Amino acid sequence: MTTVRGELSQGPPAAELRVQYQGYRVRQARALVGILPKKAIRSLYRRAILSDGLQGQAQVDPLAVLVRYCESLLPLPPFELWVEDVRMHPVAHLHDLDDSADVPTATAPATMEARFFEHHGDPWIAHLRSFRDGGAWRGFIAFEERRSGQVHSTALVFRESDPADLRERFLSFDPAALGAFLRSALP
Repeated sequence: MTTVRGELSQGPPAAELRVQYQGYRVRQARALVGILPKKAIRSLYRRAILSDGLQGQAQVDPLAVLVRYCESLLPLPPFELWVEDVRMHPVAHLHDLDDSADVPTATAPATMEARFFEHHGDPWIAHLRSFRDGGAWRGFIAFEERRSGQVHSTALVFRESDPADLRERFLSFDPAALGAFLRSALP
């Protein structure tokens, strides 16, 4: 956790980070496949089949087998180190996410940042949940009550062209502004 403007910032939940990490690994492997000469791919694919013990079996998705094999070849950081890098350099990872094919959607938004704050003496976590919508990033705040785990969300309140701008705007809110958004989300 890091201190942001006097408050604690915790970033995305662990389960979501695991999904993002797997997406990162796949993007890196696909990038490797994308820069290989075409004549090298066939022999690499043969090695992928042998390493998976799939020789002689019909492949449902040959590209998936190749990408999974390339993941094993790359010196990618372990999950814990990757998470530390995400926490230290969140903007770089937002740009990586923005450039990927598996960006968050309206039905599966990503948590870009989370902040602890108090409202009327009760502890809350404000989660910036966002997704790409055409050429823009849209977002809302999901408020989680620490004691009960109940979640209340605002309507879509963010729209930026860059995910880093969306995160920076969210981080610019002081506790009073977060409290106002929370009041708008409560029943």
